[in-house]
Amino acid sequence: MKRILILLLLITTPLVAQVQFEAKVSKTSLGLNERLRVDFTMNADGDNFVPPNFEACGFRVVAGPSQSVSQSWVNGRSSFNKAYIYILVPLQKGSLTLKQAVIEINGQTYKTAPVKVNVTNAVEVPKDPNDAPSVNIDDNIYLVADISKGNPYLNEPITVVYKLYFSYNIGISNWRELNKPKYNDFWSQNIDIKQLVAEDGTFKGERFRYVVLRKTVLYPQKSGKLEIEPLTLDIDCQVPSNRRNFWGQALMVQDNKRVSAGSKVINVKPLPEKGKPADFSGAVGKFDFNVKPSKTLLKSGESLDLDVSVVGTGNLKLFTLPKPIVPSALEMYDPVHDENVNTPLTGMTGRISDKYTIIPQSKGNYQIKPMSFTYFDLGSSSYRTITSKPISITVLDGPGIASTGKINPNDIAKTKLEIAKSFAYIKQKTSLQPMKKDDFLGSGLFYSLVFLPFLAIPFLIVGKRRKEASDNDVVGNKIKRSNALAKKYLGEAKKHLGNKEPFYIALEKAMHNFLKAKLHIETSEMSKEKITDLLLSKKANQETVSDFIQLTENCELARYAYSSESAIQNDYDKAVIIISELEKQLK
Repeated sequence: MKRILILLLLITTPLVAQVQFEAKVSKTSLGLNERLRVDFTMNADGDNFVPPNFEACGFRVVAGPSQSVSQSWVNGRSSFNKAYIYILVPLQKGSLTLKQAVIEINGQTYKTAPVKVNVTNAVEVPKDPNDAPSVNIDDNIYLVADISKGNPYLNEPITVVYKLYFSYNIGISNWRELNKPKYNDFWSQNIDIKQLVAEDGTFKGERFRYVVLRKTVLYPQKSGKLEIEPLTLDIDCQVPSNRRNFWGQALMVQDNKRVSAGSKVINVKPLPEKGKPADFSGAVGKFDFNVKPSKTLLKSGESLDLDVSVVGTGNLKLFTLPKPIVPSALEMYDPVHDENVNTPLTGMTGRISDKYTIIPQSKGNYQIKPMSFTYFDLGSSSYRTITSKPISITVLDGPGIASTGKINPNDIAKTKLEIAKSFAYIKQKTSLQPMKKDDFLGSGLFYSLVFLPFLAIPFLIVGKRRKEASDNDVVGNKIKRSNALAKKYLGEAKKHLGNKEPFYIALEKAMHNFLKAKLHIETSEMSKEKITDLLLSKKANQETVSDFIQLTENCELARYAYSSESAIQNDYDKAVIIISELEKQLK
């Protein structure tokens, strides 16, 4: 019995051994220029090791992680040890704390205890003279900020290109941005560099290699002396040492260097006051100005688009376009702003535009006054003004609803009759059969009920597949729901003919859902221009589309203005006619 207990104790001892996971440092006090070794050790194999964020703790990793694993068996007992090893350098002085590392062992999570390390001023470390670099690294690495122009005008583009120069006898393995440049009082746009390529160049009269690290386009936003804060890098490099290999070639040693491009001061000149027009909006560059109407001859109730655009090179995103002045008989809506601008190293280039929708309110001849656009031309250092030609608009008296604003009662009755016919159902004829008392067992009904479940199986399978296809048809289901909602809200609007606000809310919802079903768009995507374009593209009649847009606007305005019962009834009848006409016209 005693032997069995001893055997069980020997077997279970390794199973209940305590798991140890701890962080060990090579020293707890070191100079700013010394290195620290950290070993995260454990006595059982684990997974999902997560080290602390060393940079957040005030250290930078220069080597690692490397792994060390050892396992031994002595006197019938096994021992296991595994370590993750890092070599760190401190980034600052003071009392720094290495935070917890985490690992999973046998399904449980273990963490190390935080370790405090005291970092002092740099200390003198004796070095092997053979390991000393054979070149002065300070004379072989430079970070330069090339600025295209040091005294630009206000809103004139300048470029800043950051280049890292390094000599042919050293290598660059890695770099980190310690301080990113800040462009206070500048509009800035970084240009992506897809691939870093080392090129040959000259710096301080000597041959160097260089890499372009960053390109930025700047537009100064105020005059005077503006400072560009520096870019600072921490660079890992390899430099030749005094040691030689078998063939006499210098062996490379790892070194570190911090470089800065230095701050730059830009002296920005203000734009001259002499000759500056009163309507100058801040455009600087080289531009063309255009004002173009979509049409100049239209019927009453139709609309036109007035496109005001500027094309060229300059600060396109930093000024506003002039606004047209139209007669009071032309109703003008807020513009849709569009930008198609690229920003290469030379500055912004492209086109910006404002598109206005204008609807005449009555018949007649109208004129849109000439528009002026002024910009500062950098080539001649003077102001230039471009003036558009006056635009004449002729509004004719259109036929039907668009011209008179009235609806023929006969048309309303005819449309109602057509709608009623579309929902009529076909009545089935009935036939009478004499009653017979036959035995149920063995009758045709008996066998029908017996075999019917088996015959129904193929139909059930087909029906299930169709239902799955219908459920997966998201667009089709949305259209069906929108159709149903349009009919529902149109019926709800009819119920509220005597109550203005709920009537127009229901009518507007009915029209929106009708559009969602026919044009496959969402309410958030609806705008007058988009609705008009989509309806016309589906072969809808221009007058019917105009009536639909006008009725939509009436719904928005009538909810907050006085409306009589006759006006409400008139709007409902209009909606019935317009929806019916669009049902026929849309393809």
